[in-house]
Formats: sequence, structure tokens, C-alpha cells
Amino acid sequence: MKKKILIMGIETSCDETAVSIIQDNGTKPPTILANIVSSQEEVHKKFGGVVPELAARSHLEKIEIITKKALKKSRVKLNNIDAISATAGPGLIVCLSVGFNFAKSLSLALKKPLIAVNHLEGHALSPMFKSNIKFPYLLLLISGGHTQYLVVKGLGRYKRIGTTIDDALGEAFDKTAKILGFGFPGGPKIEQYAKKGNQRRYVLPKPIINRGGCNLSFAGLKTAVFRSSKIIKNKKDKYDLAASFQKTISDIVYKKTKVAINEFKKNFKGNKLIVAGGVAANREIRKTISRICLEEKFTAIFPELDLCSDNAAMIAIVGLKKFKKREYNKLDFTINPDFSQIDVDEQHTNLTTVNLRFPERRLFFLENNDILNDFGIPPMQLFLVEKSA
Repeated sequence: MKKKILIMGIETSCDETAVSIIQDNGTKPPTILANIVSSQEEVHKKFGGVVPELAARSHLEKIEIITKKALKKSRVKLNNIDAISATAGPGLIVCLSVGFNFAKSLSLALKKPLIAVNHLEGHALSPMFKSNIKFPYLLLLISGGHTQYLVVKGLGRYKRIGTTIDDALGEAFDKTAKILGFGFPGGPKIEQYAKKGNQRRYVLPKPIINRGGCNLSFAGLKTAVFRSSKIIKNKKDKYDLAASFQKTISDIVYKKTKVAINEFKKNFKGNKLIVAGGVAANREIRKTISRICLEEKFTAIFPELDLCSDNAAMIAIVGLKKFKKREYNKLDFTINPDFSQIDVDEQHTNLTTVNLRFPERRLFFLENNDILNDFGIPPMQLFLVEKSA
């Protein structure tokens, strides 16, 4: 009997330390043998957000422990793993370094392939644990750091048709929760307290809802919540504002998703909308997406709730698909904290490694980058990205 492929996934892009082991099943969806996630919620709660240095320290303390737990739960011996996949970006650079360097060490010691995975591509393919979804399909990626409408044409082939022009949707939830004193993480708190409130109590703005195509904006909404919070007198007011905020978000998502579906229909065949990322766990947003898909004769597909937030199973499934195509990376591959923020001539978002080198464009890194010219050292080119053979 032929041995089934086993892939280890490692995820440390932000504040979850995660290790997963999955098993290939040929034409059927892969099996998750273990998916261990260690949350740092208690570490960062008092700060109202993630502190990168504390997150990295926690990853260092837990990565080996979590790996051993994953191996024990899966009943797989480390030597039987066929490849090591790990998040290489986007994310917090100090956090990415922990997981990716650990993956490099395992790859070197076991003499097994190393596979660099884009965190966003992990979210994009996470629903494939439920069924083998055919390309192309429309993807709404909503998380704490990203909000995008993407056409998924194949592995590593993505066309972005819409994005937030300011804050990510998950960030808007977290900041609103902080304004209202609900604590961290904000998304689940807003959803919880919104159930107790009157969603029609406050009239909040819906930025660029009738313009901008599939692009979204949440900064103005967040500001309006802040101003409204100044006149709050009791818990009932807080609950009403939370409910009004969530209703406004649902209205924005409804309208923009309708625009995105119609844009997709113009150029592609297919009738599936995948919703992925941490905010995809929000039940009100799921209801909104399901309603618009029913109206547009689309099929809405959501990952299991435990696969919405950051996890390593989604990294492993990308690793599995790359392993089958023999898309491996060398040990000198460098993490890229801005993996998804590369400007290209066409409006495409490449969620895997890229073929070209892109010059640094952020002013913060360009200022004084020629300071060592007098010593014969050329201007620094930070965070350049290139394909690793």
C-alpha cells in the first residue's frame, strides 16, 4: 500500500502559535490529523492589542511544545513527515522569524523539503478541507489585517478586484470594541454585545458604499463610533452602539459583495463565493453573505469555525499542493512581512513567491538609505522579494 503524503504546517505570523499535520487523500479532501493552536489572548489583553515583542517571546517558548503535541495527537513520527511548510508572510517580522526559522531547522535536520507559504493563501484555500472546490471562484478575505475581494484562478494565481482603502474589517471591529471598553479581541465581543442592543438606535456612515466599485472603507465608520461613544451614559447605550455598528458593517458587506459578484460574472465562469479569514466566523456576516448568494444564485462556502482564525492546517494544505508540484524553497529563503502589499503593473495580488524584485517604496525606509555611499556601500534595498528556486 502506497504511503500517504504527510505535511507539517507551522504558523506564527501574529499572536497564535500553531502546528498542524495533515494527510493527503488523493482526489478527496485532505485529513487534519492534528491542528494545535496556542492563543496569546491573555498575554495581550491588558494592552488592547498585540505587542510584537511579547508575541515573539511567547512563540519561542511554545513552538517546540506545540510541535510535540501535534505529533502526539496525529500519532505520526517526525521522520515520516514528507515536507515542512511554514508561514513566510505577511505578518509581524519578529513573529514570522520564530516559526519560519524553526521550520528551516526541521527541514535541514530531517532532510525534507521546506515550503514557504503566504498566510493569505492559507486562508484562501482553507475551505478545501470540506470539498475540492474547482477554480475559478470568488474569495472574500476578511481578517484583522486584510479585507479583499479576489478571484482565485488557481494555486498562486489571484486577481484582486477590490480592497479596503484604509482599515481592515477586523481592525474596525477591534478598535470599536476598544472604544466601547469591551476588551480584546474585539470581533467576538462586538458580536456578543450586539445581540443585546437596538441596531437602529444609531445612524452610522457607510463610506463609499455607492462608489469605488468593490473597494471598501471603514475608517470613517470607526471615527463615527468614537464620536458617538462620547455621549454614552450606560451599558444599554453601549450595546445599542455595538448593534448599530454591526448592522452598518453588514449593510456595507452586502452592497460590496453584490458588486463583486456581478464583476466576477462579467469575466469568469463559476458560482462560488468563499469567505475566509478571522472575521468569517462572525455569524451576522455569514447570514448576510448567505442572503446575497441566494439572491445571486451563488453558493456561499465558509471554513469550519476553527479554521477561520489563524491556524496551521491552512498553511499545511497550501504546503501539500505545492509539494505535489515540487515547489520547494531553499534554506536561504527570507521571510517577507509585506508579502501581500506588493505593487504590480496590473491589479493582481500574487499570494505566493514572486518572480521579480520590487524596489522599496515606503518613505520611512527610503530616507537616508544612501548614508553609507561614502564608504562604497550602495543604497540599502530592504524587504526585496524574489522567487527562490
